[in-house]
Amino acid sequence: MTLQEELNEFYRRCGFAPSSKGPHPRTVPVFTGCLLVPLPNIETRHRYLKYHDLHHMITGYSVGRIGEGEVSAWELGTGSMLASPILGIMNLIALSTGWILQPRRMWRAFSLGCRSRNLYRRTTRDEIDRAQWKNVASLQAAFLGDKEGRAPGMLRRLEFGVYLAIAMVIHAIIAVPAVIVRVGSEIATGKPLLEAVKPTKPERIF
Repeated sequence: MTLQEELNEFYRRCGFAPSSKGPHPRTVPVFTGCLLVPLPNIETRHRYLKYHDLHHMITGYSVGRIGEGEVSAWELGTGSMLASPILGIMNLIALSTGWILQPRRMWRAFSLGCRSRNLYRRTTRDEIDRAQWKNVASLQAAFLGDKEGRAPGMLRRLEFGVYLAIAMVIHAIIAVPAVIVRVGSEIATGKPLLEAVKPTKPERIF
């Protein structure tokens, strides 16, 4: 299959609708801990979404909460903050959830990212759109680092620690008000307090 055909198959397998060329919804649900929190559906997300999805494909990380955390940690390791600070902040939101669920996997993904390259550079995106790489395997060969390579040095470890600290602050800023609103709205509908504060059942956790 061509790269685009593999991407279409990825969307079909994951249950995602094809990208729409019409008006986009104003918000998009994003996992923050056990909650799906509606966040602004900004233009930056649309610009990079295709290439983010290709990152899932070349790394093998899933689209569940842990997988999104892994691909975000990987992207941070590749320097996504330099590609777009807004994109980096989006990575931090997913990293915080992934770290709470599987911290070792987040570190391994960041480590792999330090030995890899992302697809976010303008020239790389243009080359992908011109079909310079024929399939996912060719992208992996060009951009995915050695999974058994050396661990990051002290500076990159410190960088990860800074990312993690900021991610947890962002997580608290988003999640705490969302929990209060959810619990308050459920109590207002007559649900008992113990039922209202119970975490929602995880979906696509991996």
